[in-house]
Amino acid sequence: MFILTEKNQAAAVRQALRQRLKDTGVTVAHPGGEVLVLEGETFRLDGESLRLLPGVRAVQRLTEPYPLAARTGHPEDTVVSVGKARIGQDFCLIAGPCAVESSEQVTSIARQVSAAGAQLLRGGAFKPRTSPYTFGGLGAEGLELLCRAGRETGLPVVSEITDPRQLPLFREVDVLQVGARNMQNFELLRELGRQEKPVLLKRSFGATVTELLQAAEYILAGGNERVILCERGIRTFETDSRATLDVAGIAALKEQSHLPVLADPSHAAGRRELVAPLALAAAAAGADGLMIEVHDRPEEALSDGRQALTCGEFARLARRVQALTALLRQEE
Repeated sequence: MFILTEKNQAAAVRQALRQRLKDTGVTVAHPGGEVLVLEGETFRLDGESLRLLPGVRAVQRLTEPYPLAARTGHPEDTVVSVGKARIGQDFCLIAGPCAVESSEQVTSIARQVSAAGAQLLRGGAFKPRTSPYTFGGLGAEGLELLCRAGRETGLPVVSEITDPRQLPLFREVDVLQVGARNMQNFELLRELGRQEKPVLLKRSFGATVTELLQAAEYILAGGNERVILCERGIRTFETDSRATLDVAGIAALKEQSHLPVLADPSHAAGRRELVAPLALAAAAAGADGLMIEVHDRPEEALSDGRQALTCGEFARLARRVQALTALLRQEE
């Protein structure tokens, strides 16, 4: 990290600045002129706070503020194993309803997406909704129904956790999902860092790629190395879709981090007509897998039925994605 100091500053100000920086635990070198070079664990320093110190004109960071998530210190791709899936090594399909509604519903969907090639079953039991009057999930009962359907079909299950106090209810859940609204719920991230289960971390609709990786750093710093990132669309001025799937962000994440990267085209699209094109685009951009919302009767869904594929539509999409990823492997 470089700090550019003010010109012609008083010796006392310069000395006080250097001492303040040393107190943070980094090494301060002064090669000459107005430049200070900081070495050591500079990722622990807050650049915005440094800019406020007397005598500082500008701060330039040369290393990432997320050393554990960065590819620079971990050039090999991380592979997260869940059941038979090797996320980060083989292309992975996660499918299921937005929300678990009944035993019949989730079991029927689980059987059909499994037959179509899904490797994990998703389903929400605790649903953070924009409106307090919409369906918020079945809670503990929903988790029980989801896990039962997963056991019957041999699919590991993924479900969203919204509060650290819910952890005892998630004992049988294979992957703990952090939704977009909780990406910066730092107490939740810290607690998940102390768990052994994989964590699927979704990008907030207002977060940058760097902020997503810094959120992942919370989990990694706690000791849990089984982190999976998920691009689910960001909020822009566009109104033809629910969000804008950041395809460039997928490529950037693969370049900057060793962690597996999934895409959720369902939430980005907001309507089923756009899900398949966005899914294929994400796969072509280098995503390690897809998370797709599927419902056996989307018109009757209690949550996000507009963006859910039917089981037949998912089967067709799975075939197209498998053909595309096979072609891309041949080109490598």
